[in-house]
Amino acid sequence: MNKPDPNRVLRRLPIVVGGLGAVLLLINRLLTSQLTESQARGDVLGVILSAVLILTGLIWQQVQPRSPDTVELIGEEGFVLAADLPEAVKIELAWASHLLLTNTVTRSLVVFYQDKVLLRRGILSPKSEVVPGVILKQVLEKQKPIYLVALKVYPGRFEFDYLPENTQGVICQPIGNQGVLILGANTPRSYTKQDENWIAGIADKLAVTLSSISSTQAN
Repeated sequence: MNKPDPNRVLRRLPIVVGGLGAVLLLINRLLTSQLTESQARGDVLGVILSAVLILTGLIWQQVQPRSPDTVELIGEEGFVLAADLPEAVKIELAWASHLLLTNTVTRSLVVFYQDKVLLRRGILSPKSEVVPGVILKQVLEKQKPIYLVALKVYPGRFEFDYLPENTQGVICQPIGNQGVLILGANTPRSYTKQDENWIAGIADKLAVTLSSISSTQAN
């Protein structure tokens, strides 16, 4: 389902006005039995103005940015947590995922940590297993986020088969050096820089919590 374009009427307005003006000039010329010199000059000016309006409208159709298309992600809504997590970790994961789903364009998210899926929430794909591909491995190795602004144009999009198949944009945000927070959006080019900074902050908070739990279990 595409999101309606709020600028559609504005872009078409010059074409409509210019076309209407040209039609009215033609009707006026046909109904005039005797053409005066002043009317002829007025007709020429009217034709020029109508042409300029139509040309402006055509240009606006090309250069004015359209709102990104929003789709309804394919899948069922769900909330799945790994059963063996401590209660404190479950609460923090639930809190973080709720914030991301309600305050950003994120519609599906996965927390992948130490080769294990800890959380899946939002619109879920039938596939739950995460097999790191080239993009996810790069995030884990370099510990730098990757933002795929329009997933469908990237050859590596097939590795995200654990997200809804029509996911429009993806952010892979490292969680320390052992995991990744994977966010799927239903609109391309939709995350702002502020969103990215906020997501990084939440991932850093999760990294502290998860690393402390790992240290406790190791001891």
